[in-house]
Amino acid sequence: MLPHPTPRGWGLAAAGTILVVLGVLLGSVDLVRIGVLAAVLVVGAGAVVALTSPGRRRRRLDVRRRVVPNPVHAGETATVTIDVRAVDVGSRVQLAGLRFAEQAAGELSGGRPLRAHVERAPGHVTVRYTVQAGRRGRWALGPLVVTRSDPFGVVRAPSTLGTTAEVAVWPAVTALPAPSDVLVGEPDRVALGARTPSTDDAALRDYREGDDLRRVHWRSSARRGVLLVRSDERAGMRPVSVLLDQPARPAAVEWSVSMAASAALAMLDGGHPVRLVGVSVAAETPGEPSSFVHARSGPTSRAELLDQLIDIAAPRSEAEAEQRLLAGVRMLESSDAGGDLVIAMLGPLSGPARRALAHVTQTAHGWALVRADSRQPGEAAAAEQTIRALRRAGWRACRVTSGEPMVDAWLRLLGSLS
Repeated sequence: MLPHPTPRGWGLAAAGTILVVLGVLLGSVDLVRIGVLAAVLVVGAGAVVALTSPGRRRRRLDVRRRVVPNPVHAGETATVTIDVRAVDVGSRVQLAGLRFAEQAAGELSGGRPLRAHVERAPGHVTVRYTVQAGRRGRWALGPLVVTRSDPFGVVRAPSTLGTTAEVAVWPAVTALPAPSDVLVGEPDRVALGARTPSTDDAALRDYREGDDLRRVHWRSSARRGVLLVRSDERAGMRPVSVLLDQPARPAAVEWSVSMAASAALAMLDGGHPVRLVGVSVAAETPGEPSSFVHARSGPTSRAELLDQLIDIAAPRSEAEAEQRLLAGVRMLESSDAGGDLVIAMLGPLSGPARRALAHVTQTAHGWALVRADSRQPGEAAAAEQTIRALRRAGWRACRVTSGEPMVDAWLRLLGSLS
């Protein structure tokens, strides 16, 4: 950016112009000289500032930015640290007279100026401030804006240093209680209501995605030429597919995404392999079903699940929302989901969507939280009709409201299992 006068500089230039005019009118050489000197001071200061602006010699100042933590959950804060270092003697002089300001997306700054703490040392400046992650998504930070002015403060020149950085914001999550030990330990018998041990608990079956490779029966696998696992070794490790119906209302989207993330993490912490279904950003490009994530991967498994939810945007219409849901159901049907537990975040469904979900329980076990946000009788009736249809098809379903405490919704779902 080009240098421009400060209010002091504009005043000095105006005063110089007036003095020149008065000197000419009055025939005073001294007034003309003083006026010209004032104008030359402003012009000369602008030339000096332009020549020494960091924007002309960016490679002489090294700028590095760190954001901790990154990613960060919506509603939480992150600390940004910017280190600016001079790499030679000339850049040390250049660095000494700079003022710093940072640019940030409104979703990180809340639309307010950022308040930073600046620490200076010879050849080194550290700028540190915090940002508040207001909304899920990917938001830009930077570049760093630096301003250089002359010693008299009559001209300043802003410029930018460094590059932009991206802050990934995960959805807000709530720690949900894991299902009871009985549910976790014996998912087949609890989901089906059986009270006696299964007759094929010790049987071998084909390996499916989501099974722990450490539970493969290698001797039998080598003999038959296919991977086999023991059914009893899979108890308590039922794969969980979290199906997300993305509503058209933005407020409902954020609650639904957070609820899906919280449920997925609760099941992951309970030892289940977990995957997300229906989290594509458009129904036209649904992509492949995501792979199962295992708790044994540690913190990276949580990050892998949450990363898939960053870029989801609200559909533009109810029709598009239904298309995305049906695409997710087709993913479940096309993948080997037999015996899986499907946890669905749904809204009031149309007839085709209800029929599509009814087929899911032919090979899997379904739990559903059905949103009923509107007070309009029609939508409330549609939500109740959806719950009844799902229950007739073998789903465990309960009614929830966007914005209610997620723990309450989760406990109501678990309570419907008894």
